[in-house]
Amino acid sequence: MREIELSSGTIAYHDRGTDGPTTVLLHGLLMDASLWDAVGADLATDHRCVVPTLPLGAHRHAMRPDADLSLTAVARLVAELLDRLDLQDVTLVGSDTGGALVQLLMADGTPRVGRAVLVSCDAFDNVPPGLTGKTLVLAGKLTPRLFGLFMRQMRVRALRRLPIAFGRLTRRGDAVTAGWIEPVTTRTDICRDTVRVLRAVAADRGVLLAAAERLPRFIRPALVVWASEDRVMPPAHGRRLAALLPDARLAEIPDSHTLVPLDQPTRLARLIREFTHTSSRP
Repeated sequence: MREIELSSGTIAYHDRGTDGPTTVLLHGLLMDASLWDAVGADLATDHRCVVPTLPLGAHRHAMRPDADLSLTAVARLVAELLDRLDLQDVTLVGSDTGGALVQLLMADGTPRVGRAVLVSCDAFDNVPPGLTGKTLVLAGKLTPRLFGLFMRQMRVRALRRLPIAFGRLTRRGDAVTAGWIEPVTTRTDICRDTVRVLRAVAADRGVLLAAAERLPRFIRPALVVWASEDRVMPPAHGRRLAALLPDARLAEIPDSHTLVPLDQPTRLARLIREFTHTSSRP
């Protein structure tokens, strides 16, 4: 992985692929860039794929003590990354909380974003989403040390597969989710960052409702991909997002939980590829 120093701290990222369309793939809370390994490997045959590990709980570089770690600030950090890497006409893709970040950047009209893909993600009033999100935000009231002790229980597969953990997020990706637990169970500085993120989410639950009011101004192409059986991110939210956006397509994927990049990576990569190729600007 490469690293870049941004205003809030050091961000690690993958940058691979060809000179084709540039895609930037964003993960969710308590996840890292490995969420996109299979999709990124597929797309990299004819795309440039940039995949950062954001400071959302599974990162390896602690942020500065004074860094703002609210969702709005992390979205700004993504915009800063696009600027620093001088990425143009980006297809910005977000899953889970990563989709919330994409919505915030769409609402702000970030000029480097040429098109957007929202994949089963937080939206409207579904913040924090589902049992998993609500449990994490509740645990975020603990001290960083106690939060780390709480998260150590997730090392046990049976507990990790519970609905309050990753059980409703992925059907097939448990091996990947196990790796996401390591930073908060071994590093007190990462625990501190994660608790700050969770407390910021709890303090601003209306952030996506406010963003949704501005989404109709995003007139660039958009693709909304949703797991049709999602029990964390309501499929009705996917349809509602697609209806809000002036130039949007909707695709629903069966046999998947929320984390479509883990459960259906081949289908998702195909949808993104078709979207970037058919919506490319002249």
